[in-house]
Amino acid sequence: MNSSKIPPQEIWKGFHWSFFINIQGLIICLRRFEVELIKGNIQQALLELQTATKLMLASGAAMQLAGSINPELYAAEIRPSMMPPEVKSHDFSGLMSWEHAVLIKLWKQLRPHFSNLPIELQPQHQNFVDAYLYLAHSHRAVCQKFGGEEAGSLRFERSCAVDILDTFTRSRYQFLHPESER
Repeated sequence: MNSSKIPPQEIWKGFHWSFFINIQGLIICLRRFEVELIKGNIQQALLELQTATKLMLASGAAMQLAGSINPELYAAEIRPSMMPPEVKSHDFSGLMSWEHAVLIKLWKQLRPHFSNLPIELQPQHQNFVDAYLYLAHSHRAVCQKFGGEEAGSLRFERSCAVDILDTFTRSRYQFLHPESER
């Protein structure tokens, strides 16, 4: 099917749903990763971390695909659909999702593990961190495409949206790659 015939709203919502499904899978994998790591089952922990990496990459790809619509259509159709009266919140954001809250809490919980990984897990951990950076850069690119360098997001209207994303990226990177602080 010709993608120009798919309504922009369907593209935006569909790839965001895909994004959140991947994040839900990521949460499951990371919880299992922690359990296996604590049990000393390095091979199973490695498998969970490999799968989490793939889910992080898939989330980044979903973000890029959500942003494949025309910027004018985003401004005319998508952004207004995420504002009152279409939604009840005046500061609608993915930050408000349960997935976001659980994932950030889990990353904080895993931080001590990430700073003290067995040598066998370190290369895959770096792949995981790289996948996070891919996701973060994908999100930034979509935001930038839709005017995020000149304007704020729905939640942070008075701030430059890409600057806010850059701040989030740095802080979350510290959860995933704590040895970068040294």
